[in-house]
Amino acid sequence: MSREELFVWVVDLLAEMFELDKTGMTPESNLYADLDIDSIDAVDLAVKLKQTTGKRLQPEVFKTIRTIGDVVDALSSLAPE
Repeated sequence: MSREELFVWVVDLLAEMFELDKTGMTPESNLYADLDIDSIDAVDLAVKLKQTTGKRLQPEVFKTIRTIGDVVDALSSLAPE
């Protein structure tokens, strides 16, 4: 999956999980400040990503995620194209 496809997939997932408007979401959108996702939501997101991809983000990687682009980067590092 390309980075652009991953981005679209992550945006769709965030919109579905947290009832967010997809318009205006960019790779620079901050999960916490811009999308109002809290720490519990972030854990839910990590669980959903594991369920969907079958791969677990390492805790040290998960702690560094702040933006949608960070999520895409983390996912792209899990599975080479």
